[in-house]
Amino acid sequence: MDSLRKKARITRVTSIASYIGLMVLFTLWFMVFHPLGTGKLWVIWAVHVLPLAGFIPSILSGNPRSHAWLCFVLLLYFIEAILAVTTSVETRTFGLFYTALVTTLFTSAMLYARWGSQFARLSHEAEQASN
Repeated sequence: MDSLRKKARITRVTSIASYIGLMVLFTLWFMVFHPLGTGKLWVIWAVHVLPLAGFIPSILSGNPRSHAWLCFVLLLYFIEAILAVTTSVETRTFGLFYTALVTTLFTSAMLYARWGSQFARLSHEAEQASN
């Protein structure tokens, strides 16, 4: 059970770090480095950030089910990341970072959903057995 706790903790920390990294990447890209300038890109930034921002309370609370739902949403971001890598030279570097962050977040959130729920179930069973 200690091994499961360590796995859940590592994947949760990785999820939070890559989640924050993805938000920072969007902010830097759309507010500073975008090849079209920084005019009205705040709307596109909001379209990228707001769906992810809806997961902030559940990510911080460590709910495994919310991590699983985040994985479904991340599939759309993954498609866009691959398109950013393959579409133009201007977005290639952004797309590589984007793909790496989305893949890391997806994998760690998926593993946390699995290991976190297993740990919660085993903890609950152990607590019930001790009572």
